[in-house]
Amino acid sequence: MGTCPTRCQSNLTILENPPEPSSPDLQDTMIVSLSNYPSFENTELTICIGDRLSIISDDGDFLMVRSTTTGRQSYIPIDQTAKVTHRWMFTGIGRYKAEELLMHSNNQSGAFLIRKSETNRDCYSLSVLRRTHSSYLDSVKHYRIFPLHNGWVYISPGLTFPSLHHLVEHYSETADGLCCRLTMPCFIRGVDNPREARPAPTTTRRPTINWKDISRSMIFRRKRTESDNSLVSEGLREAISSYLQMTEGNNRSWDN
Repeated sequence: MGTCPTRCQSNLTILENPPEPSSPDLQDTMIVSLSNYPSFENTELTICIGDRLSIISDDGDFLMVRSTTTGRQSYIPIDQTAKVTHRWMFTGIGRYKAEELLMHSNNQSGAFLIRKSETNRDCYSLSVLRRTHSSYLDSVKHYRIFPLHNGWVYISPGLTFPSLHHLVEHYSETADGLCCRLTMPCFIRGVDNPREARPAPTTTRRPTINWKDISRSMIFRRKRTESDNSLVSEGLREAISSYLQMTEGNNRSWDN
């Protein structure tokens, strides 16, 4: 998926950035709540953390917004909202709020978001949820994304990308040094459907074959019926049958 990453080389200065994806869906900007409102107890929430918001009015430091989940309105500080573009780029969010959003129960292991670094304005941070079997061990890992002077970016110096989009595409295919592979952007209420953990695939194991109980007639049976519960699969029967036919007369050990 996407363009293959380029290993770091000495001619990085002459590389040009390819155009960014221009899909309208990727360019949509959303406003997301970073807190619950009202914040005091014993009051029904008008807005929940992680809700997608519609802006009704902008008064500078405060916004009148409507939750796309509850349909209710509230007047909230602008610094308690984040702007989301490309579905995974969160602007106006710090490390603590990133962890709070990713720890939402609807996020599965590999949920992620990218934000501006709090300690280095020229860098970004990739925040990834690595969910374990025990909820109290859930943790969010943070990775610094460094820029190069030609506009390329990297987490590991030996693996560079022409854009954040290419970086996300690569780590969505393989963990390649991260705590886990990126799966889905951080859950947003009013945009995503609640996610359920996928059950582990079940496998059926055939009983161990006791070759002393296998007769020649079982091997050469040409057609299996629905009630045939033979321990010898069709493919194995054909393989053994071919071998016995080639060695006919030399070995009668299959006859009981």
